[in-house]
Amino acid sequence: MHTGLVHTLDFDRDGKTLAHLSIPFSIDRSPYFQVKVPICLIRNGEGPSLLLMAGNHGDEYEGELSLAKLVRRLDPKRIRGRVTILPMANAPAVMAAKRCSPLDGGNLNRAFPGDPSGAPTSRLAYFLETELFARHDVVFDIHSGGTSMEHLPTALVERNPEPERHRRGVELMRTLGMPYGFIADNGAASPTSMGAARRAGAIGVSGEFGGGSTATVDSMALTARALDRLMVALGVVDAPVLAPEAEPIAPTRLLSLSRHSQGIYATRRGWFEPAVRLGDSVSAGQLAGWYHDLERLELDEEALHFAESGIVLSRRLHTMCEAGDCLMQVAEPVEG
Repeated sequence: MHTGLVHTLDFDRDGKTLAHLSIPFSIDRSPYFQVKVPICLIRNGEGPSLLLMAGNHGDEYEGELSLAKLVRRLDPKRIRGRVTILPMANAPAVMAAKRCSPLDGGNLNRAFPGDPSGAPTSRLAYFLETELFARHDVVFDIHSGGTSMEHLPTALVERNPEPERHRRGVELMRTLGMPYGFIADNGAASPTSMGAARRAGAIGVSGEFGGGSTATVDSMALTARALDRLMVALGVVDAPVLAPEAEPIAPTRLLSLSRHSQGIYATRRGWFEPAVRLGDSVSAGQLAGWYHDLERLELDEEALHFAESGIVLSRRLHTMCEAGDCLMQVAEPVEG
């Protein structure tokens, strides 16, 4: 009654099922409260099995809105196999418009493999990795920069030690049609959804589709195109569902982000003024921006410089910063 996660889903039932994953968790106003995570299961016989999720971080909206559309538009008769949709995986964070859950402070994308007896975020992570991810061939987790960051539109996979599965993951990443893609190498114990998918035997694909805790015409179009292209490539559907295929797409350019020296971090409170734009090519030693101290106006602004060359991958949107905040990241172009 008071631990674990419960649901009423029948994964072998054809048709469209709308339900909830329910996590018991007492709060001050409700001793028998349950965290309700909406889930949609769409099945039409045997075939590929795809899990689509968004709202891993609550303030990243492109995936949440796109998957809500897909729940409404995807007819079971139109698919082959099974599509499971989690439009807002970390539902408490989505409802609070926050990156992390207000119930337990949990960052779902750092909570895997989770704990069935832990706080709600940890219990959800455990269920996703051990029960839900393991039932699917491919897991697609949609992200963006959230409230504090803008991010270059970028697809992502984590490195898989099995060569054939790694090859297939990179192939699916390229299928999304994103301008850039990168391969993360977070190791076997990675606490992310992509690490969890790999441990569960699924192929994990992810990406950053926007930023600033908003949805734009361009970011929504990128997300719709990626979802359509992935479903068509897997044979789940025969034609796009969310948007018609537009003009030809340029090949995805691969990037690498693997070293702390590729980021610029604040070491004290201050106000950051950038000198470059997202997507700019920069060189080691080049000016990245200026750090102002508005509490000590007699001091000149501090010039900040890149430690490495590459392409500006992300930038902090909030001008005021505290020690530890990431101000910019630079990714290295790679072949592959």
